[in-house]
This record gives sequence, C-alpha cells and structure tokens, in this order.
Amino acid sequence: MADLLSKDESYKIIGSCMRVHAELGAGFLESVYQEALEKQFIKDNVEYKKEYKLRIQFDSGLLDKYFKADFVCCDSIIVELKATPFIYPTDIA
Repeated sequence: MADLLSKDESYKIIGSCMRVHAELGAGFLESVYQEALEKQFIKDNVEYKKEYKLRIQFDSGLLDKYFKADFVCCDSIIVELKATPFIYPTDIA
C-alpha cells in the first residue's frame, strides 16, 4: 500500500467514520451519515469544514462552478460520503 499523506489525520478521520458505521449500520441516506459524522468529528477533535465549496481552476482562471465537498478535514483532506450497497468505479474516481 502506498504511503498516506497526513497519515495520523487520515487514520483519525477513518476511525471516526468507522465508529459512525458501527453504530448506525447500513441503510440510511447520506444526510444521516453526514450529521452523525459531524457529531463524531466534534467528539474526536477532528478539524473540519462542512459542505465546503472548492473553486476549480481551468485554463489559468477560476470557473464559476465549484465542487462542494461533504467535508474538508485538517485543511487538506476531502471526505465524500456515499450511502450505497456497492462501490462503483465512478465512485472511486
């Protein structure tokens, strides 16, 4: 496995996600997991910004459109939630 950037922060975020999933299980909408994960981030002292708008640079300028991340943690880690029974190749991208 490749070395993770921000390894300690990544493990802390993954731990928060695992605690939410262990308690709630499967079957809820993404909005439920997002609310629960925000509560867990607070409990675990994970620095985050919720529904953060990221500007997109193209051709030496900024687009009017933006990417809205579910969470940006520790100012550098994007967390996108998916509530689906399968992970499709497009989800991985």
